[in-house]
Amino acid sequence: MIKVERPTDCVLEELDVFSWPIWEKEVSEFPWEYDMEEVCYILSGEAIITPEDGDPVKICSGDFVTFPCEMKCTWRITSPIKKHFDFR
Repeated sequence: MIKVERPTDCVLEELDVFSWPIWEKEVSEFPWEYDMEEVCYILSGEAIITPEDGDPVKICSGDFVTFPCEMKCTWRITSPIKKHFDFR
């Protein structure tokens, strides 16, 4: 299950989110599979992620998102996206 939260600045600082690597992608659609849990903070853009066995989840700027290990999904980026990310 994809978890979407709206963190406070304090939480972002505590997790040191702004030191994490950045990933960017243009408008596109592609399949993806997570072999580790990923947490990310969306800096800009918008996407709809549809798990193989679940409902679509929309993410956008300001969202803190957790993707579970072993999830298979389709990413549909509707506005160029930029995010900080960390694998656990």
